[in-house]
Amino acid sequence: MIVVSNASPITNLNVVGRQDLLHQLYHQVYIPEAVFRELSAMDSHRLEAIAVQTIGWIEAKPVDNRSLVESLLLELDLGEAEAIILASETKADLLLLDERRGRKVASRFNIRCIGLLGILIDAKRKGLLDAVKPILDDMIAKAGFWVGSRLYARVLQDAGE
Repeated sequence: MIVVSNASPITNLNVVGRQDLLHQLYHQVYIPEAVFRELSAMDSHRLEAIAVQTIGWIEAKPVDNRSLVESLLLELDLGEAEAIILASETKADLLLLDERRGRKVASRFNIRCIGLLGILIDAKRKGLLDAVKPILDDMIAKAGFWVGSRLYARVLQDAGE
């Protein structure tokens, strides 16, 4: 399975100490160079900066079609644009992306997306988590991850909690 990620799933899971879920679910995760630079530029004492540079299952890959990336910059930031184009170029099975606008653009490329909440639900369904709620609550409290009350309730319902 080929999986490409934007920065958000990596950083938010790192803040709550559960980046391992990405490895357990997907084994190998590719990130575009813009996302690698974004993660590497973070405070070197933060786990995100350390992990992306030292964990072998996260691999940075270049994007070939720079003109297509440039055209997407009218709608998206550089990391999102490169993640979508890298997913397209590698024929990724899945793109890890939280931003609604990015998902809409990815759909134009027929790229299947999943966000962090879907990742948590999948992890629970596969027996990698006992419960989604404590991790979701930690992401909200520690990482500033925003989830509306209706979506929060729906995620817990989908997770059987």
